[in-house]
Amino acid sequence: MCDTLCGPGPDGMVFAKNSDRPIGEVQIAMAFGRRASVGCTLRTQYLSIGDTGASAALLSCPTWLWGAEHGVNEHGVAIGNERVFTVHDAAAATPALIGMDLVRLGLERARSAEQAVTILGDLLTTHGQGGIADAVHQAAYDSSFLIADPTSAFVLETSGGDYAAAPMPVGGAISNRLSLRTEWTRASDQVKTGEDFDRFRDPDASTASADLRLAASRRFLAAQAEGNGLDARGTVAHLRDHGHGPWGTPGAPGPIDRPPAADGSDVSGVSVCMHVRGRVVTAASMVAVLASGLAQGAPLRAFVALGSPCTSIYVPCFAPSAAGSTPFVPSALANADMWHAADALRQVVEDEPEALVDIRAQLDPVEGELWAEADEVAEHPERWHEVGATWGPRALAALSAAAPR
Repeated sequence: MCDTLCGPGPDGMVFAKNSDRPIGEVQIAMAFGRRASVGCTLRTQYLSIGDTGASAALLSCPTWLWGAEHGVNEHGVAIGNERVFTVHDAAAATPALIGMDLVRLGLERARSAEQAVTILGDLLTTHGQGGIADAVHQAAYDSSFLIADPTSAFVLETSGGDYAAAPMPVGGAISNRLSLRTEWTRASDQVKTGEDFDRFRDPDASTASADLRLAASRRFLAAQAEGNGLDARGTVAHLRDHGHGPWGTPGAPGPIDRPPAADGSDVSGVSVCMHVRGRVVTAASMVAVLASGLAQGAPLRAFVALGSPCTSIYVPCFAPSAAGSTPFVPSALANADMWHAADALRQVVEDEPEALVDIRAQLDPVEGELWAEADEVAEHPERWHEVGATWGPRALAALSAAAPR
């Protein structure tokens, strides 16, 4: 389960994703440099394929996987994937590419959102889709993708090796269900002109959980469109939504919204910030601001939370950018210690929802300080490393200290 959205704002296209994964699965974020390996062999999760080299990227990766749940590359292309339920029998399919492989490959190879659609479509046609993508439950599944750059966005939906894609309307979201019908603009050969892509949806799989979260994201996007559009702070508040709307804006915290108490046996326990006891939680989150001036050297800003958004700190990053300065991504984000500290707090608030009030009282001041400092140095890349050197340690110290004694 996941939720991904994007939309324009005063600082550029904002891309965001909550990565919902099995309980206990560690997910970290790392900056990867360029790879000059054209013509070599590349090992993905289950396949060896031809390599075309790689652009630099900031990727959020479950530690047991080669691929990524979401990320942004040096050209300002951002991709996130969603589990979808289709008529393709993913469990019986020969291991091939999985959704997380496709996220990473798209970010390694694409210079625009439209090019990423072409690349992913070609990879699906050539290699297909299959293989375990959830090691805890030994589950295989297909994926859909939201792909964005500073000026455009696309949705790409798949069923095995079949796919369809369409431009995303200004301000759009996807969740764990197929949503394209006949409006797609490109597709695999098996999808006929004018065909309804919904025929690939598994009719026996409930979409209630996805529909609830998708509705929340669409309400949020509609509200922002009535103002100045998306910004990173407001988007973080949405990613913390526990079913009653955005809360917990970095630097301007307000009332705390406790996590839902239900166990997810019906949709009453489902929210954008996921807390389905014993089954699935939000394991990591990212907001990236894809500025229109990236090609002229504008900073590529990202904000990364390890663990649950409500019990974590969104740490600022200056991601790799083709025309920009030397990037700065706190190394603590690549260390499982921060994930474990945030996840321990998540476990506390699921057992004792009232504890979230005291936990946020300790985390909010630190988060606000980090964001204010990142704003101050955003246009001064020569200071990124100097000022940002403390961001990871301070975030980890706050998370570690917030656990009730």
